[in-house]
Amino acid sequence: MPPKSQPDAKPSQEFVAVKKIHDGVLYLKKGGICRVLIVSGINFDLKSEAEQNMILSSFQNFLNTLDFSVQFFIHSRKVNIEEYMEKMKERKEQETNELLKIQIEEYMNFIQSFVDQNDIVTKSFFIVVPYESVHVVNQARGVLSLFKKSAPQSTETIAQEDIQQLNHRVDQVTLGLEQIGLRVAPLEDDELLELFYNLYNPRLVEKKGLELSHKEK
Repeated sequence: MPPKSQPDAKPSQEFVAVKKIHDGVLYLKKGGICRVLIVSGINFDLKSEAEQNMILSSFQNFLNTLDFSVQFFIHSRKVNIEEYMEKMKERKEQETNELLKIQIEEYMNFIQSFVDQNDIVTKSFFIVVPYESVHVVNQARGVLSLFKKSAPQSTETIAQEDIQQLNHRVDQVTLGLEQIGLRVAPLEDDELLELFYNLYNPRLVEKKGLELSHKEK
């Protein structure tokens, strides 16, 4: 019997819910937009009991102030030391002291050996802030406007209003998290592409590291 024909593999783009990325905004295929914020972490175990209770209470108050849904997720990734090792190599080549050159070489060998034998994982914390236009919701539900006499809004006007509403939510989330003592920064286009590259290539070392410290104003 002839072998059964295998179905054509679908391109990976079909599994991504994002239609496009522009000015830090994710435009979803099913409608709606969202922004992704990177958030610093807190070493909760090192806090005193009073501090822990205060953090939990502040976080609860933050969630209670939201009248929209948000999504939290943690991205774990094996640390990429290639860039760091390249810098150390350049430092070694620039060093004129032979003893220091030997020490740098030994240090590089130790770091490389340690990483090869141990999985060094870094964790990044993100929060997704969505917004779905009432026009999209009404269209999906088949709701007809009762105000038919009002002039229809252009797509450009609706899109701009949606982005303004989304940014208002982002500001609200940012302020609430900063009051807890966290640092927050929205991801821009290149950083979003980098994040999706890392998410959809789980067996590869990250393309590049996402660092919150580089985004601080």
